[in-house]
Amino acid sequence: MEILFTVDAMIAFLTLTFLEIILGIDNVIFISIVTGKLPEEQRKKATRIGLLLAMFMRIALLFAITWLTKMKEPLFSIDWGWFTAHINGQALILLGGGIFLIYKSTKEIHEKVNNIEHITDSKDAAAKRSVSFSSIIVQILMIDLIFSVDSILTAVGMTNGLYPAHVELWGQRPELFIMVAGVIISVAIMMLFAVPVGNFVNKNPSIQILALSFLILIGFMLTTESMHLSDAVLAGEHIGAVPKGYLYFAIAFSLAVEFLNMKMRKKSD
Repeated sequence: MEILFTVDAMIAFLTLTFLEIILGIDNVIFISIVTGKLPEEQRKKATRIGLLLAMFMRIALLFAITWLTKMKEPLFSIDWGWFTAHINGQALILLGGGIFLIYKSTKEIHEKVNNIEHITDSKDAAAKRSVSFSSIIVQILMIDLIFSVDSILTAVGMTNGLYPAHVELWGQRPELFIMVAGVIISVAIMMLFAVPVGNFVNKNPSIQILALSFLILIGFMLTTESMHLSDAVLAGEHIGAVPKGYLYFAIAFSLAVEFLNMKMRKKSD
């Protein structure tokens, strides 16, 4: 047990927990937007279910880490002359996730801009609520899988080489317990703030549009990351990954401008 409480292990745990929270913000935003269509009394339940699913999925992937790392082997190759790629399992998950985010976010923006959410019949409304809850849980499950892969790959990279290869604890690598603890703590913190964040996002339409736009950017980033993992070449140029620092700076800058606009609007009112 002592090997889990060394200085290096504690630093890795704290850093990993912080990074998991940062990576989980995207997940919380998506959950907040999709649960916003539910009746208010169901939103908290759906949010908690979504985050619990994310936690259990990440822990399951941690225990299946050997399988996940083997997904780097190419499954098939594409050679169209102007475009070549060697597609592997990780790339397929990220590509599917990127396309799903772009499609879903674009659809949500279209609905919000055109205000397509009107049901007058009480029976139809009840049916829609029932279908919506189950379909939203499925959507959350899909997005949890996508973000979980990115989260687990980050966790593995953070703890890689923390202990010598021969060190084990209860038949497992010690890094595994650090990663599981980091995931549990980060999800617990996100659960504390998910509902307030969701309420804030759903009460401010401009923030909703901004958040959905961020998800389109994240979808594009996941798509390019999948091409990077596939060693893709487009028109003679290798496709590289978009540095996440650029994305986070763009998001932070846009949020700062929007908060200033909100403050100005309140003063004018």
